[in-house]
Amino acid sequence: MKSRDTLVRLHRFQVDEKRRQIAEIEAMIADFRRMEQELDQQILAEQERAGITDVTHYAYPTFAKAALDRRNNLLRSIEDLELQLNEAKEQFSEVYTEFKKHELMQERDQDRKREELEDAEQAELDDIALDMHRRESVTG
Repeated sequence: MKSRDTLVRLHRFQVDEKRRQIAEIEAMIADFRRMEQELDQQILAEQERAGITDVTHYAYPTFAKAALDRRNNLLRSIEDLELQLNEAKEQFSEVYTEFKKHELMQERDQDRKREELEDAEQAELDDIALDMHRRESVTG
C-alpha cells in the first residue's frame, strides 16, 4: 500500500513536471513568434526607408539583412521547439496514463480497505447484538 502511494506521488510529480515543461516550451514559442513579428516590422520599415526590397540588390540595407538572418534563426528555433513540444506532449500523455492507472489502483485499494473495515465493524456489532440477545434469553 505504501509503495502504491509512493508510485502515485512519483507519477503525479512526473505529470506536473511535463505540464511545466510544456508550458515553458509554449511560452518560448510565443516569445519567439512575437520577436519574429517585431523583426518583420523592422525589416519592412528598413526596406521602405531604403526603397529596396530585393535582398540580392547590392545596396540592400545591412540592418535588414541582419534582421532577416535573425528572423530565419528564430524560425528554425521555433521549428525545433515545436518538435520538442510535440515530444513533450507525447511524453505527458504516457506519464498521465501511467499516473491514472496507479491512481485508480490506489483508489481500489482504499475502497477494499474501507470495505474490510466496515465488515469488521459490522461483525463486531453483530457479536454485540448476539451477546445482548443471549443475555435477554437467559434473563427473560
